[in-house]
Amino acid sequence: MKHAFGSLVIVLATIIFVNANQRILRMDKFAAKKPHQQTEVTFAFASYYQNNMVLQMEPHSAVIWGYGTPGATVNISVNVQDVYSTKVKVHSGFPDRGIWMVKIKPQPAGSTSDIQGVHDHFGSLQWILLKNLLFGEVYVCSGQSNMVFTMSMVYNSSEELKETVNYKDIRLFTVNQNFSDDPLYDISVIEESWSIPSPETVGGKDWSYFSAVCWLFGKYLYDELKIPIGLVASTWGGTPVEPWAPPEVFDVCNETSNDEIPSAYDNDGFTGYWDNSKIWNAQIHPLINMTIKGVLWYQGESNEAYHTNSYQCVFPQMIKSWRKNWYEGTMMSTDPDFPFGFVQIGDKTSTSGSFELIRWHQTADYGYVPNPEMENTFMAVAIDLPDNDSPYASVHTRDKQDVAHRLVAGALAVAYHRTMVFDGPFPQKLTENTKHEILIEYSNYQQLSVVDNNNFQICCADEKCQVTDPSDSPLWFTTPILGSTDHTITISSKKCSDDFKYAEKVRYAWELTPCEFKNCSVYNTLGFPAPPFFLDVTSK
Repeated sequence: MKHAFGSLVIVLATIIFVNANQRILRMDKFAAKKPHQQTEVTFAFASYYQNNMVLQMEPHSAVIWGYGTPGATVNISVNVQDVYSTKVKVHSGFPDRGIWMVKIKPQPAGSTSDIQGVHDHFGSLQWILLKNLLFGEVYVCSGQSNMVFTMSMVYNSSEELKETVNYKDIRLFTVNQNFSDDPLYDISVIEESWSIPSPETVGGKDWSYFSAVCWLFGKYLYDELKIPIGLVASTWGGTPVEPWAPPEVFDVCNETSNDEIPSAYDNDGFTGYWDNSKIWNAQIHPLINMTIKGVLWYQGESNEAYHTNSYQCVFPQMIKSWRKNWYEGTMMSTDPDFPFGFVQIGDKTSTSGSFELIRWHQTADYGYVPNPEMENTFMAVAIDLPDNDSPYASVHTRDKQDVAHRLVAGALAVAYHRTMVFDGPFPQKLTENTKHEILIEYSNYQQLSVVDNNNFQICCADEKCQVTDPSDSPLWFTTPILGSTDHTITISSKKCSDDFKYAEKVRYAWELTPCEFKNCSVYNTLGFPAPPFFLDVTSK
């Protein structure tokens, strides 16, 4: 197998799992790029293999790798009895540092382990012991400032932080901000090493660590599964999707870097981190040799004024590329279609912007997930969680608890295959009748709850209505809800009939700030809000 690090390929010797029967477990290949700023020839684990970490549990195989002297033998023992032996290999392009890698057999959920590594170079031995490791589910949390947003900043933070000590089987790791012109092989700077939860390790200084959405997701997921959870936060506030996407994404989406950063995001001319793939290279690529369960993503706000119209291509392609790279980087241990959850961005209290369009593009213009372009994904809708009094700006709602609860519902359904409702209602069909009414039919698997009357707009025929029309476009008219049942909503199209026309399109919650707190027009009876949509009226 050719590894995701490019043309420099290292082929490891046979990886041998030694037990009483002395049987061979498997043979694999491993490709590597020279480690970033690694020059000393010494035995070491890669930077993120540390005491207290969580490794991915069964049915996946955790991958463990590190550095050594070329030609040396490395023996990795898991709980003493399971030993994996391999040789340290190096490509001729960087002869001063070798790489070793093993893939261990799947470990049960909740099992504990110490992992010992012994490096034997012609009888000269080096020994490392990693302590207090757990096997559970590992999630990477990424995105911009709403994912950076820390636990010290959320509603009820004091009580939330007091509870952290009750979750010793959740472990935390935070990558420091960095960008690079080339893919890096290991994390160059760690902001928070693998830590056991406490008020100090979860509630660091504002905008530092730990990510509130990431922590709360892990906490609520642990409450459901009762197994260890490993959380890896790799984030950067104020970033568009482009620097997080691997280079191959732009071959598909045909997009080039744009050095003209919107003024709101220009940090004293410090602009390099916005370039295509720069943060992928430094903050995500180094992680793709670590076996994971899935990814959480909270980003989109910065693209409202930067490559807005290509988001519907770049974001879905980024998901596909991350999956491919992680699958190859972990020697097929991470699922090739691992679950990917994201937050549909919330409100913006201003008179201009493109949040409505970005929300739509986050779903590849389907309005819902999973969909044919975004399989095995789940979405937490956040349009009904405005926080106009937030000291961190209204775009940063302090109610990260509801965001996390909605993400966990999606994860339980998509990643853990529970039969349950995990999203809000989405229309199946829109029909206009001769009474100038539009019947909006929803699926039968969830019941509607109509809360307010102000989120539906219609556009009449022959008006050339476009998905890019702003929320205050004169082509669109707010129209009232006339009635509803458990599975239908009827809205008026009389405005079009006044001009001897019929309604051609309907859009829902198509505003920067669609509604007051938890007061959008449509929910289901479980409290999940309906996502925005832009749909044709299919029959007249």
